[in-house]
Amino acid sequence: MSPNILTVTTATDREIIMTRVFNAPRRLVFEACTRCEHMKHWFGPRGWTLPECKIDFRAGGAWRWVLSGPGGRKMGMNGVFQEIAAPELFVTTESFDDYPGESLNTLTFIEQDGKTTLTVRVVYESAAIRDAVLKSGMQRGAGEAYDRLAEHLETMAQETSGEYREK
Repeated sequence: MSPNILTVTTATDREIIMTRVFNAPRRLVFEACTRCEHMKHWFGPRGWTLPECKIDFRAGGAWRWVLSGPGGRKMGMNGVFQEIAAPELFVTTESFDDYPGESLNTLTFIEQDGKTTLTVRVVYESAAIRDAVLKSGMQRGAGEAYDRLAEHLETMAQETSGEYREK
């Protein structure tokens, strides 16, 4: 798989699997996906911001994000972390304020030769909900967000002189 390409597949009628390779070590990618100070730089499609980001990053801990888009459009989402095995994976529920149902999201981070493959497996309550998500423009929005993540990872690497620093 090439960097800069988001691959979206549907393994079953209730799943979406997104995969992207980042030119960054796993610890940086994991940090960028679990800390608000980083997520505010990349989460969401281009033209959107993340003015509200709260993360209690522990099993049983809740999170809440609200994106703000063109024309004042808002998109809120929340969930609860089910499992965390840093920096290999985390599992969380996800619900959107304006969409039905709850999904179970498993994010895995695999590093090889200094590059990290992020795989996001999303399981929905029904095929109808999964299909509605696919029709919503999710693939374009996720692709733009992951492009922004790649850009932010470059900044993170420069700020840490290419090395991950525990905080």
